[in-house]
Amino acid sequence: MTLFSDCELTLSATQQFEKLLKDGMYAWPGGYPMYFISADGEPLSFEAAEANKELIKSAMLNKDDKQWQVVGFAINWEDANLHCSHTDKRIESAYAEED
Repeated sequence: MTLFSDCELTLSATQQFEKLLKDGMYAWPGGYPMYFISADGEPLSFEAAEANKELIKSAMLNKDDKQWQVVGFAINWEDANLHCSHTDKRIESAYAEED
């Protein structure tokens, strides 16, 4: 997991969040599927983050809603059962996909 506080210091956490949304859910290089992590430890898909980005940015700035306060992001390497806490849709993994 990468915390926004560990990221490039020239960007605020909300700017880093917006940049990740713009760049898309696949890490580069490698094309590995990423997801966001909220302050309550739950995973959020890029789809849910995009649909709720204003709510997330507000929670990040005000630190008042842990379920929407995105604190970092990660690559889903092998968890075939990882689901978004908001949509309950499965989050794609890098290596646990069926061929």
